[in-house]
Amino acid sequence: MTSSQEMLRQLGEVVGAKQVLTHQDDKAWYTKGFRVGRGEAFAVVLPQTLWQLWQTLQVCVANDAIILMQAANTGVTGGSTPDGNDYDRNVVIVSTRLLKGVQVIDQSRQVIAFPGSTLTELENTLKPLGREPHSVIGSSCIGASVIGGICNNSGGSLIRRGPAFTEKSLFARIHDDGRLEMINHLGIALGDTPEEMLRRLEQQEFTTGDQPDWDGKIWADDYADQLRDTQADSPSRFNGDVRYLHESSGSAGKVVVFAVRLPTFEASQQSDTFYIGTQDEKALVALRRYLLANMHELPLQAEYIHRNAFDLTVRYSKHMYLAIGKLGAQALPGLMARKAKWDVRVSHLKFLPRNSIDKMLQFFNQVTPRFVAPRILDYHARFEHHLMIKVEAQQTAELQQLLENFFRDQNGEFFLCNAREAADAFLVRFGVGGCTISYCDYLGYNPDERLVAFDVALRRNDESWRLVLPDHLADQVQVDSCCGHFFCFVNHQDYVLKPGVDAKAFKAAVIEVLEQRGAKYPAEHNVGHLYHASCEHEQHWRQLDPTNSCNPGIGKTSKKKYWA
Repeated sequence: MTSSQEMLRQLGEVVGAKQVLTHQDDKAWYTKGFRVGRGEAFAVVLPQTLWQLWQTLQVCVANDAIILMQAANTGVTGGSTPDGNDYDRNVVIVSTRLLKGVQVIDQSRQVIAFPGSTLTELENTLKPLGREPHSVIGSSCIGASVIGGICNNSGGSLIRRGPAFTEKSLFARIHDDGRLEMINHLGIALGDTPEEMLRRLEQQEFTTGDQPDWDGKIWADDYADQLRDTQADSPSRFNGDVRYLHESSGSAGKVVVFAVRLPTFEASQQSDTFYIGTQDEKALVALRRYLLANMHELPLQAEYIHRNAFDLTVRYSKHMYLAIGKLGAQALPGLMARKAKWDVRVSHLKFLPRNSIDKMLQFFNQVTPRFVAPRILDYHARFEHHLMIKVEAQQTAELQQLLENFFRDQNGEFFLCNAREAADAFLVRFGVGGCTISYCDYLGYNPDERLVAFDVALRRNDESWRLVLPDHLADQVQVDSCCGHFFCFVNHQDYVLKPGVDAKAFKAAVIEVLEQRGAKYPAEHNVGHLYHASCEHEQHWRQLDPTNSCNPGIGKTSKKKYWA
């Protein structure tokens, strides 16, 4: 038996043979990201308990395998899948999808989230309690995991709460001598050994609030003040901000996180949404500053969609926003997994195109109505820039008056949405993240070659919002899509390139443009394989994992490195 076969045997003993995937078709869902990222893995392991996760790590470390932790596999930057097939050792993907669980503690004021728990699961757990989580599901991350957000410092669309962050977590790290260590910084006494810690955690055999390290920062509670400072020459939030790098927070897969402790918030009883349209980008930027300066409380959300993104979404991502509207966001990961399995089956039928399922979906999208409220479609026809602002009901009158005052001498219009319009507006916004992927899939393009995505944190005092490219770069773009968290000035820009364009050269040239603007990138999606990590991020990772000796935005793992 070879060493690789012996490792498979050991993994099978830990999780069960059926939970160790080695067949190419079975691994396909895990080795290709929803948006970008594709590579080869020796095996995919699906532990079903926290103890199995720890034992899986022990087997991988003992066999000198590269560990790639994966939760939702949204594929935003390619960091949750292998990158190609030229690693120096076996890559083992450890999927946490089966490790779901949310424990409500501290009289519903806090929760403990396990590795596979999703934002939707957390939201549904808290809803009957009149509470809500730090983040809600976002357009690019349907099915996103709670811990994935913490590891990536994801920002989300809820304005008041800033990037996902906590100082309280239970995680495993590897020392430079190859020793695996469990570190309990949850602020909760769980025992001395990994087995005891994980057993007591899963069975909730613990008390809260009685440990010296119980107190600590569990969210970005200073974010609102940062946001209101619109004269600052720096972004309000971005990935790699040293204020929000702490152990598991911002770890980007350099440690294995077993649990995090997070706050909950009192749920809004009722909210209203205003829909704003304008042809003048500068008017929109001025509106942002005006409202941040004059609103007594920050809005709940302020989401931007460009007309191009709207067009692509209602044409190519209609099936996604309809599915969310009819079945709920929690249904999307399962539907996407089933589609991936059918894609694999179709790929074996040589007489059918590889993208046959996508062509069927797009036929449906093409022959059906847009299913969007008439007033929103009217604004789409008349305005290039679209902004949705959601506020608590008690803020409605104030925002109505501020908008009326502002648009007396500014280009643009607005209306207060009814229930259907508010739902449709945010459903379209949720669909934007997948529109360029659906476009590429339908036309048979390889997203890794044709799609270049930017996740950009603009300076708080920036005078512009859109990423305007020089003519020689704009000429290389076939279609583009722009959306973003507007008050946070976080811009998500996708470019689908024309045939023959060198995507790496294009990306490097656009990054030069961004640096000249003083922007930071990525804003909330982490480095993955698309960006160079900041020096601050590198320093943070080396503190967590001394074996780390490469920047994941630059190249492959070294022989000393355990994390992919």
